Amino acid sequence: MSSLPASLPARVCATLAATLALMSMPSIASASAEPSVASAPTGADTQCEANVPDAGGFTPVLGIDLPASANWLNQTPQYSFDRTADLTTGFDRVGYCLELDGPNGPQWVWTSMEAFTTDTHRLGLPTMSGQITRQRVDDLDVRTNVPGVTTGTGQTGYLEMWPNRYASGASTQVANASSQTYDADDSVNGGTLGHGSFQVHQIGPTRTSALTPKTVFAVNGFTQSPPLSMGIGTNASGQPDWTFANNANNHTTRRLTVYARPDLVSLTAAPKDRELYPRDAAGGASVPVSGRVTDNRVKVVQLWVSTGGRSRVHAAPVRNGAFTLAPRITAGLHAYDLRLRAVGAGVDREVAHWTDIVSGDAYVIQGQSNAQAARYVGDSAGEESPYLRSFGSSTTDATLSGADRVWHYATGDVTYQSGSAGQWAIRMGRKMVDTYKVPVALINGAHGGQPIAFFQRNDGDPDAIATNYGRLRQRLTAAGILGDIRGVLFYQGESDNDNAAVHVAGFTSLLEDWRSDFGANIPGGSKYYTYQVRTSPCGNSTTINLRDAQRRMGDTLGVTVLSTNGLSGHDGCHYAWVDGYREMGDHTFAVVARDLYGGPSAGVAPPNPQSAAFSNADHSQVTVQLRSTDPLTVDPGSEADFQIDGSTVKVTSVAYEAGGKLVLTLSGPATGATGVSYLAHLRSGPWITNAVGAGLLAFTGIRLD
Repeated sequence: MSSLPASLPARVCATLAATLALMSMPSIASASAEPSVASAPTGADTQCEANVPDAGGFTPVLGIDLPASANWLNQTPQYSFDRTADLTTGFDRVGYCLELDGPNGPQWVWTSMEAFTTDTHRLGLPTMSGQITRQRVDDLDVRTNVPGVTTGTGQTGYLEMWPNRYASGASTQVANASSQTYDADDSVNGGTLGHGSFQVHQIGPTRTSALTPKTVFAVNGFTQSPPLSMGIGTNASGQPDWTFANNANNHTTRRLTVYARPDLVSLTAAPKDRELYPRDAAGGASVPVSGRVTDNRVKVVQLWVSTGGRSRVHAAPVRNGAFTLAPRITAGLHAYDLRLRAVGAGVDREVAHWTDIVSGDAYVIQGQSNAQAARYVGDSAGEESPYLRSFGSSTTDATLSGADRVWHYATGDVTYQSGSAGQWAIRMGRKMVDTYKVPVALINGAHGGQPIAFFQRNDGDPDAIATNYGRLRQRLTAAGILGDIRGVLFYQGESDNDNAAVHVAGFTSLLEDWRSDFGANIPGGSKYYTYQVRTSPCGNSTTINLRDAQRRMGDTLGVTVLSTNGLSGHDGCHYAWVDGYREMGDHTFAVVARDLYGGPSAGVAPPNPQSAAFSNADHSQVTVQLRSTDPLTVDPGSEADFQIDGSTVKVTSVAYEAGGKLVLTLSGPATGATGVSYLAHLRSGPWITNAVGAGLLAFTGIRLD
């Protein structure tokens, strides 16, 4: 670092020159030698150490000659050596070496990656309940003598490590992973222990990558009695990840060695891969990176921030053993790559790397199954975007929920998985990304088939992970966005079976808790939206008390009411993608865009009645005055969904008149009529809709004057 290349941009040269000057400062404390890599205990030297130069920077911390079978559930495996206690200052990378000798002769594989945990007890085989790792790593290095395994550095990997049973169903976080065979992106069963997976895979760098996942190595079946299943590379004659291979007896050597690279800095604040930082009033966010050095030779910490082919360098001197950096990133459709380097006399190492960091807006989706918005008919995969994010998992399993503290790409078609956001939410989010050029986080906490009481907060323990509210609140806190929720969208009520009083009381309580917990950093607080459900219960569109109570909550509770009428892709309870969740996403986007992004207001709000009156002398015509003067489309046949309360007369036709009026012609004089109601209907049929397609809200009790 005694000279600077002339090709570097001037701002980078200036920063590096400052760094060189800082490095020449007198040391804060007496320098110590760089932590040496301890020699492996007797019998621990491996083919990986002999063949991979990079392995020399790692310390072997665990070693085991794998038995043919094991049942180590909730037990510590019989390691031949365990030096994890020596990692007193921590570690920044993890390495694994698996050596096998069997039908294909001696095989070995080395793979290293960013530290996916700070817990030394999580480095080896996951045998204890709750030791669940299911995530991608973005800097996987691989070396091997086995054909078919892609070697090299800087690859994207996927880890599947747990003591549990698992299924082949995919979360869709991994491009081209199968939901029919066992490969990368299997679904762990959080409540069923007793099989075990210890797998590293190579995957494509994005969710739309053309690459097919490939197994680097796998050791399975170590928390139950049958023979272990293991292999290097993808299994060509069975399950791709060696599940159920039961082939341990085919190998005379079965040796696993775990390595860790002692760190040079200990981080106290840092981003996570794929993290979304809520944007502030200045149109971006600060990204705090701070910590302490664990090697006194480190005098300067550099943070390289890159996006769009451009880089800038932030340098911080180490003072009293600590450093602090807080670069700004700009909200928009650009992802940032951050690399942290520790620099000093005789040391210059990249100690951390974070990828795909963005700044944007965060939303919560909550409720029952129509908030989950799973795939029923038609898929929403085309709406997904690298700028749509989520955090953790919407799983109902407390163990799995607590184990998933990772940012993911938001997906629309699957439920209770990492990144699951739902079909209408993914559509809404994609339109925000495309229209306003802002990344969006969608955190879905919905749980199908549940009454309003299920979603309440435990005031004695708001973060109780056994509760739906607690699981969601923990996720938002771990993501760092609890106080930055721009909007909450709630779809629930079918399971309250038209009990309006129970629903209103429950929602009022829930809303109070949300207003207490969410959006503290948002000027004016979060914005709250509730859908008027189509049915309560499912399959019944004649009950109207709960639905009308939801409509009135816009006046009584200060929330914005959204309509589900106008959607013909309805099966009596849920919705197809076309004429269903897709359009629901469009309608939601239009209202949220109006409220939060300065979008158009005309033709956006769902039609909502204000009053009604007879409009001729013999009471054979009724005019419903709407709250908006937006023009409406009235489909022929819509009259069948109206009723005149207190009278047997029928509505024979409906027409829209300028000024926001619906004119209802009756079959005769409505003597004794007390009001007018609109019930809507199940499934497809005629609608009364505004310009964006949102249907007239169902109502009752609109008095006839």
